[in-house]
Amino acid sequence: MTAPLISTPVTHNPTDERTLVRAVLALGVGGFSIGTGEFVIMGLLPEVARDIGVSIPEAGHVISAYALGVVVGAPVLAVLAAHWGRRALLMALMAVYALGNFASALAPGYGSLAAMRLLTGLPHGTYFGVAALVAAALAPPGRRARAVGWVMLGLTSATLVGVPIAAALGEHFGWRAAFVFVGLIAVAAVAMVRLWVPAMPASHGASPLRELGALARKQVWFTLGIGAIGFGGMFAVFSYIKPTLIEVAGMPPALMPFVLSLFGLGMVVGNVVGSRMADKALMPTVGKVLLWSIVVMALFVPAAHHPVSAAFATFFLGTLVAIGPALQIRLMDVAGDAQTLAAALNHSAFNAANALGAWLGGVGIAAGLGWTSTGWVGVLLGLGGVAMYGWAMASERAAKKVSAALPS
Repeated sequence: MTAPLISTPVTHNPTDERTLVRAVLALGVGGFSIGTGEFVIMGLLPEVARDIGVSIPEAGHVISAYALGVVVGAPVLAVLAAHWGRRALLMALMAVYALGNFASALAPGYGSLAAMRLLTGLPHGTYFGVAALVAAALAPPGRRARAVGWVMLGLTSATLVGVPIAAALGEHFGWRAAFVFVGLIAVAAVAMVRLWVPAMPASHGASPLRELGALARKQVWFTLGIGAIGFGGMFAVFSYIKPTLIEVAGMPPALMPFVLSLFGLGMVVGNVVGSRMADKALMPTVGKVLLWSIVVMALFVPAAHHPVSAAFATFFLGTLVAIGPALQIRLMDVAGDAQTLAAALNHSAFNAANALGAWLGGVGIAAGLGWTSTGWVGVLLGLGGVAMYGWAMASERAAKKVSAALPS
C-alpha cells in the first residue's frame, strides 16, 4: 500500500525585514560566485580547448566534471554535515569553493583541470540547499518561493554581470584569470555570511540517518527526475552557445559578452517571474515552464541562423531557470524532516541536467549533426521532463485516493 503524501513546509521563524535583506544579500553573493564559476567556462570553451590541447566537445567534458561534482557532493556533504549549524556550514562550503577555483586556475592540463572542476563542484549543491532553507525560514508566510528566488538571484545575476566580466577577463588575460576572479568573490561571500547571516542551529534531532530518509519518499525522486531531465535542454544548448553563434549565426567573438548578458537577463527575468508564479500555484508552474522550454528549444534551431534572432533566442533560453524556485520549494514540501538533503539534491538534479545536456549536445555535434542539433536534443529532454511531471502528478493523485479510502 502506498503511503499518503505528507507535505511539511519549512518552519517559519519571524524576523525583521532588515535581517532578511542582509542575510539574503550575503547568501546571494555566494550564489553569484557559484553562478559565475559554473557558467563562465561555457563562454571560454574554445580558449580552454586550445590551451589544454583538446577539441571543443572534449573540453565540454570539463563542464560535465563540475556537474558530476555537484551531483556527488550535494547528497554526501548534506548527510555528513546534517548536525552542523547552518551559518558555519555555509562558510565552510564557500571556503572550499574558493580554493577549488584557485586550484582550477593553476591546473596544467586536461586531466588536472577536470579533477579540479569536479572538486570545485562538490560544495555547490549543499550551499544552495542550505541557503534556500535559511532564506525560507526567515521569510514571512506566503513568500517562501520569493525568498528562495532572491537567493537564486545571485546565481542568475551572475550570468548577467559576473559571467561577462569573467569572460572579458578570460579574453584579455587568459581563461585562468576568470577562475581567480570567481575565487575572490567566494572569499568575500565567506566574510559576508559570517557578518550578516544569523546563527542557526541544525534542526532538532538532525542526523545523517534521518536525512537519508528523504530517499525513501517517491515524490522526492519524481521532483529530482523532473529537474535532471527537463532542465537538461538548456545546458545542451548553452554549453555550446559560443561556437554555435560564431559558426552558424556569424557573430563576431567581440559580441559574446553582450550575448552572455542577454542570457543572464533572461535568467533574472525567469527567476523573478518563476518564483512569484510558484508562490501562487506551485506544481502548475513546473508544468508550464516545462512546456515553455520545449517551445524555446524548438525555436532556437531556426533562430540560430541569424544574429538578431539568435540573440533573442539566447535571452529566452535564460528564462528557463523559472523552474528552479518551484522545484526547490516542492522538495522542501515533500521531504518531511529530511530537509537538508532534499534541498541540496535539487542542485544535484540541476547539475545532472548540466552533465546530461552538455554530454548529449556534444554527442550530436560530434556525430556531424551540426551545432544547432543541440536544440533538438533540448526538445527531447523537455519532453522527457513533461513525461516525468505527468507521472509525478498521477502518482500523487493515486496516493491521495488511497489516503482518503483509509478508515479515519
